[in-house]
This record gives sequence, structure tokens and C-alpha cells, in this order.
Amino acid sequence: MLDVQQAIEKLLEKAQPIAQHRQRCIENISVNSSLGRALAKDIVATIDVPPADNSAMDGYAFCYADAEENDFSLPISQRIPAGTTPQSLQPNTAARIFTGGEIPEGADTVAMQEDCSESKGCISINTDVASAANVRQKGQDIQSGNIILTAGTLIRAQEMGLLASVGFSHIDVNQPLKVGIFSTGDELVEPGAPLKSGQIYNSNRAMLIGLLQSLGMQVVDLGTVTDCLEATKGILNQATKIAQCDIVLSAGGVSVGEEDYVKEAVTQLGSLDFWKVAIKPGKPLAFGYVNKTPFIGLPGNPASVFVTFMVLVRPFLQACQGKHWVAPKLLISKACFNKLGEKREVYLRGRIIDDGVEIYPNQSSGVLSSACWGDVFVVQKTGQAIEKGDYVNVLPYNL
Repeated sequence: MLDVQQAIEKLLEKAQPIAQHRQRCIENISVNSSLGRALAKDIVATIDVPPADNSAMDGYAFCYADAEENDFSLPISQRIPAGTTPQSLQPNTAARIFTGGEIPEGADTVAMQEDCSESKGCISINTDVASAANVRQKGQDIQSGNIILTAGTLIRAQEMGLLASVGFSHIDVNQPLKVGIFSTGDELVEPGAPLKSGQIYNSNRAMLIGLLQSLGMQVVDLGTVTDCLEATKGILNQATKIAQCDIVLSAGGVSVGEEDYVKEAVTQLGSLDFWKVAIKPGKPLAFGYVNKTPFIGLPGNPASVFVTFMVLVRPFLQACQGKHWVAPKLLISKACFNKLGEKREVYLRGRIIDDGVEIYPNQSSGVLSSACWGDVFVVQKTGQAIEKGDYVNVLPYNL
């Protein structure tokens, strides 16, 4: 049985050839439509941001040395709204300037209007104003020629804004991974249908769709397959041969029960590299190939699906998409709970509070509400006992 780090390393190894193949699958799209996509190439700034020194405040721009020589009293020689080109500042004068206005040649300081008094076309400046105050320097944010985003970066709203700030309207991104998903289990019913005795609603299907879409990936929803070997082989063939998915994920059917057919189906159609990881919840996690297409079989319990996807599957998928994966830096927080040690590495659903971190009272693998209640995993190493007041490792959901 692999430990968590070993499993992640093996999955990242398997992702490399997929990422290399996908380097040839590039689309040029609008920045405004790029949310959740992965950059295919480094982005190099072609301009400075800001492009010139500008004012951080509404106020008055002046040369500090001139102000000192004139007892901080200067006549106003020009007015500079944002978006206009200023004239050079006349010696021993000040310019009325507004936030974002370009600093005129000859000026080096801006006094806030609150620190000035104006009368008959002249200003008196508070002598507490420091030299070079309230000036945003050219290139303060971005310098021309610098790489501002690297290939593989997942585009969020802030990256969209950054790209726009240097004038990019379109960018090259990797085509989204095409990920096929299906659930297994005769007991599963889709939401909206009435439940019969022994049945439950399928929560994994909706959750996996959301998790994949949040990573900017294309979901091929293959539905639910009954607990039958031939039906399971059929849906795997459909995913790999007909839908031609880049990767296939399943939920359920990878344990050792008599009604768990996924592991056997994968073995018959391809190969299985591993199927046990020392993680809780979620020990039965399978990785292999079906018709040369990578396959990951997740457990069936919904909290296990959430944990194993976030901890193990997410880095694999992002690496396949071309994102350079770096092990997340864990936060440190004070435990507000007691917890006995276990034989596997445990990912406790928790949330940050004023005094530290607390965990959901019921950590069962079937309790999906624990994932919604919380915002972090408390990482409990194998054999580690936790007592109130201990400092523990915390992994936020949103990396």
C-alpha cells in the first residue's frame, strides 16, 4: 500500500507524457473567456505598468527642492487629470494633479490635497509631507521584458486582470482535458427521481462534475453503470474508444467486495498499476490504463471521493494540463480537538476559527456535509495523536 506522497509522485510521473502530448493542443482565446484555462506559453510583458510615474492621490505635484526654497508655498502652473499628457513643470511651481495623473517632468513629490491650502492660484504645503511621497514609480507593478505568468498557470480572475493590464486581449491556452466520469452501484438514483427502499441519491456525479469544471476541464458525463462486469467493461470502452476521453474517472466499485467490478474490468481491458493508498478516508484508489487511456478509480463514499480527488487526483489532472505542480505549503494552526492516532494518513475536514482549527464531529467517509461545513483539511500523519493545543498541519481546500 502506497503512502500519500508516494502515490502523488507516481501519479505525477504518469502525467508527464500526457502533458508533453498536450503541448501540441493549443487554442488562442480571448482573455475575457480564459477563466479556469491553463496557459500554454509564458507571458512576457511588453510594457511597464504603470507606463510612467503617476500620482497615487488627488493633490499637487511639485519639486521638493523647489518647495523647500520657497517655504512650501508655490503658484499653480497647470492642471493634470488622469489620461492627459502633462507639460514639463515650470520651475518653482506646482501642478494640480488627480489620482492616476502622470507626474510631469521636473516634479518628484505629490502632496495630498488635504495637506495643502489654496488661495489666489497658490498653494501652501504642509511641511510634514515627505520627499517623493504619493508617487507610483514607472514599472512599480510590472517591468517590460519580464515573465509575468508561466506556462501551465491556471487562469483565475486576478490573472485575467493582470493580462489585461499589459495589453493582452488573447492568449494561447492548452485545450481543456477531456475527462470522462461514471459512477457504479445498483443503489444509486439520480436526483429528481423517487427513492425506493435500499436506494440513495448519486451525489458523486454532481460533485465530480463541479470539481472538474472548477479546474477548467471538459467533462464527459457517462452516467451510472450497474454492478456488472460486462456493463463496467462496456462503459470503459465507451469512454476510451467512442468518447475518446483523455482520462477516465470512476466513483465506486474499486474495493474488494463481490459486487465491485471496476478493478477486474480495468485489468481485463488494460492494466492496473496500484489500487491501495494509505489515506483516510479513501484507501481503495486505483490507477491504471484502459485501452492506453489513464484511469483513476475513486472510492464510492462521497467524503472519500472529495478527499482523494482534492489530495491525489487534482495534482495529477493539473500536471496533465501542463501546470507545474509544487507541493502545497501547509499552514500551521492550533488544534481545538483531541484525536487518537491511526494507521493511515488522515485528512480531517475542519475549519479555521478564532482560536485555531476545529474538525467536524462526524468524520465518516459517508458524511459529505463535513466537506461543506469546513474549509480546510487537518493533516494527521500516520500514528500521530493530536491533543487540544497541539500545532497541526492544515491544508486549505482552495490552493
